[in-house]
Amino acid sequence: MTAHSLSLAAAQRAYVALMMTVISRGLCAASINDDDVGREVARFRPGYTLVMTVFPDGPRFGLEVTPDGHFARSAVTDEAADLVIRFKHLAHAFLVFTFQEGTARAFANDRMVADGDLSDAIRLVRCLNRMEALILPGPVARRALKQYPPLPLGQKLRTASGIYGRVAASFFTR
Repeated sequence: MTAHSLSLAAAQRAYVALMMTVISRGLCAASINDDDVGREVARFRPGYTLVMTVFPDGPRFGLEVTPDGHFARSAVTDEAADLVIRFKHLAHAFLVFTFQEGTARAFANDRMVADGDLSDAIRLVRCLNRMEALILPGPVARRALKQYPPLPLGQKLRTASGIYGRVAASFFTR
């Protein structure tokens, strides 16, 4: 490997790690601030755990469903999680987190695998898609999502600002 390819891989890894941090915190915030995400998360049982990771030892995050039906960040291990979503390679995660490829397309292109109940993985993808539709600018979200939902601008701005506020606050708590 050349020094350039090593630095590119290091930059991709750092970017994916940052985005996984933001996405995990964003899912927690969206489960509180958005009714659609909240309903999806409430369908998981309390204590349900999930992990998203990059194979073999890349960035990762864990979430757990709280008793009140929201996501909270968790240090759950892959072995103990009810659902593990694995990107097969860092480059695949980079495609998704730079919004060049949507999560559903990444699954379809066999860039990700789900270890756990398929219906739970689909539910998580719906949560991710809804959150992306809310927090990303329209042109970026339309590129990342298979189908962009109809969102009145006022609703999008109110919900997105609540999500962004909770994500920002989460960096200053625990």
